[in-house]
Amino acid sequence: MPEPGSHKYDVKRTRRRGEYEDAGVPDQRADEAASEDLQRTHPPQRPDDDRPAGPLGERPRGPAGGQGRERDTEGGGIRLSSSAFSDHAMLPHRCSRDGGNIAPALEWSQVPDGTAELAVLCEDPDAPNGTFVHWVVSNIPPTVTRIGGGDVPDEAVESRNDFGDRGWGGPHPPAGDEAHRYFFRVFASEQPLGLGADATADDLRDALAGHELARGNIVGLFQR
Repeated sequence: MPEPGSHKYDVKRTRRRGEYEDAGVPDQRADEAASEDLQRTHPPQRPDDDRPAGPLGERPRGPAGGQGRERDTEGGGIRLSSSAFSDHAMLPHRCSRDGGNIAPALEWSQVPDGTAELAVLCEDPDAPNGTFVHWVVSNIPPTVTRIGGGDVPDEAVESRNDFGDRGWGGPHPPAGDEAHRYFFRVFASEQPLGLGADATADDLRDALAGHELARGNIVGLFQR
């Protein structure tokens, strides 16, 4: 059986929730019931376990897939959510590369005082050839509280994704793969990052080093 926090565990939990929803269980209760089912058979491991880390190296805390649409991150502070999907739930088809290629709407709150700039990153750590970058956005004013759904602030800079395009590059995992995980993050920087349209995800990480005040995190799933 898959371990809590693993890719297979997240997929199993999503499928279990779908079974409850198909049986007529309300969304929130289906989410809770799926988590309870897996927790009974997969109790949480110690914080120093060896479960797979996300693309920025963070380790899961407790069982995968919290309840509701929001999740705190290890960095603390920012609350990140989406009206398009719940944490560790399937992304809508319209967000995929061949389904409309529309970035999911992201909303956040609790941006810390002293933030000079926000940035957004989306990566797939389950891609066949290593982590695949789907979205890099920098120069977001600290007063902005949402992005995506076809709406990006005029001041924001969208860099190239790993498809080679600027802006959002929707999920397009190999057909037949188990659901891939898409890590969405918002970062608060204490100073301007100074990144341009050719900046990469690594450039963003380098610019944030030593200047990150807080971050928020939410994970979507997608398969073809």
